Amino acid sequence: MIRVALLVFCLAPVLAQDRPNVVLILADDMGFSDIGCYGGEIATPHLDALAAGGLRFTQMYNTSKCFTSRACLLTGRYAQQVQMERGPGQIQGAPTVGEMLREGGYHTFWSGKHHGTENPYERGFDRYYGLRDGACNYFNPGKQREGEPAPAQKRKNRAWCIDGETLQPYSPGAGFYTTDAFTDHALGFLETTRESDKPFFLYLAYNAPHDPLMAWPEDIAKYAGRYDAGWEAIRAARWERQRELGLFGAEVLPSEPEYPDWSSWSEEKRAQEARRMEVYAAMVDSLDQNVGRVVAKLLELGVYEDTLILFASDNGGSAEAVRIGEGEIGSMTRWSSVLGRWANVSNTPFRKYKNYSHEGGICTPLVAHWPKGIEARGAIVREPAHLVDLFPTLADLGGVELDSAHPVPVAGQSLRPLLTGEAFTRRAPLAWQWGGGKAIRDGRWKAVKWQDEDWALHDLSTDRTERRDLAAQQPEELARLVSAWEAWSARVAPR
Repeated sequence: MIRVALLVFCLAPVLAQDRPNVVLILADDMGFSDIGCYGGEIATPHLDALAAGGLRFTQMYNTSKCFTSRACLLTGRYAQQVQMERGPGQIQGAPTVGEMLREGGYHTFWSGKHHGTENPYERGFDRYYGLRDGACNYFNPGKQREGEPAPAQKRKNRAWCIDGETLQPYSPGAGFYTTDAFTDHALGFLETTRESDKPFFLYLAYNAPHDPLMAWPEDIAKYAGRYDAGWEAIRAARWERQRELGLFGAEVLPSEPEYPDWSSWSEEKRAQEARRMEVYAAMVDSLDQNVGRVVAKLLELGVYEDTLILFASDNGGSAEAVRIGEGEIGSMTRWSSVLGRWANVSNTPFRKYKNYSHEGGICTPLVAHWPKGIEARGAIVREPAHLVDLFPTLADLGGVELDSAHPVPVAGQSLRPLLTGEAFTRRAPLAWQWGGGKAIRDGRWKAVKWQDEDWALHDLSTDRTERRDLAAQQPEELARLVSAWEAWSARVAPR
């Protein structure tokens, strides 16, 4: 049963030809600096080209956790408002972006990860193929195939859905790799629109580069020896490129490193650490290759100019540690994680990582590309934004008028002005709560805490990397923000 309050969406006076197609691409556990246009050394030419022809956001936020971020993206509400804040479940009390756009006249497709307990095919999507669960083996999410070793599994019987069918386990044939398979099905969905005059919405939700670290050997080989210099050298090079790209001004300093001296580790340990990042880089590289396949399909269909492409990540690089199975890191039989030292590098220049409400956990790249709708080429947007803003943005661009009287109000606001270069004013502070992390941001000010630590206060206009705690100097400002956070928490999760 669909647990959603009924809404009546009205088409605003927007001509069909003015409504863009939309391809929303989401990476999983990818850090702020991993792709080239945000300072990384990983080869991401297709994403870099989209950024060069569109916009890059430097203050786009997620929630620091997979399923909570995805709930925000899907509904335009905080996860707390739709009962998705404590664990992956069913979105309740609000429509999904698929339901909204389908009623507004769009084809709606979803390929990839969900991280919930309901089939997206029942929540407004014409077609769905993908992992309903949170993580899986990239080469074989199901049962051992004949003639192959057993795949490393964190949990057996991961749920997959193909349109209305749910499979547990899902055991694909040889040659399977999730990143490629998600793209294969996405391209098939797009092909069905060839003769249609309706716009389409494609949500392409990759599970890369979330662990397990697994990639094709030929992709891993591209990065052989690339990370032998260690954490400090790679992080310093990323920071230098970020400054050259104009992502940060002279007032910003990188956060304190969270890794030991590379030379203090044995040669064997350094080799294993370098291997982790080689495989991680190969996974991001593969993701970019598949973005290129999507772009090629849009060009083939003649709709590239009319399509808004958005790319983001659901949280920062992850310090979580999982070790299952044997064999080489990167293979089907070994479940490994990139770990916190490289996650600190992935999140350059920010502090902390996934699960934290510090910038390293919640700040994502956002690339926006739309030739007919975005005039700026290669511009940088520095206004704060959040995944909750995507739902109202797509409603705005799609000519769908939202019901302002809905009992669960939309938390975000349309980013259309930022795409078109107009003035934008945020109406309410942005807030976070996941696990031990809490934060609130109002303009330049951010209050943040972790578990039992005291609230810290940062002026992000001069301190994006949260190096200077101003709580003692600005107690009234901190008290105001903490009070606002408590009011937000009571409002979005009153039960």
